[in-house]
Amino acid sequence: MRMEGNNDTKHWLSELPFTRTNYFLFIAGLIVIILGYVLMGTGELNSTQSLTVSPIVLLIGYLVIIPIAIMYKKKD
Repeated sequence: MRMEGNNDTKHWLSELPFTRTNYFLFIAGLIVIILGYVLMGTGELNSTQSLTVSPIVLLIGYLVIIPIAIMYKKKD
């Protein structure tokens, strides 16, 4: 998308808001979330694993790692 008469335009891919670190954190968050669901599914019906550990792991994935992956910006 080049404007006529404007030689200072950059390609839109060079201005993406997320860096490699953001994507790495996002993938780590997805892995933690998948681990939480696996823990929930493999535990006994009324076990500590299913009722306590897996919800905590899911909360860490959804409420800590994924928001950090979205908001993280490297300082210049």
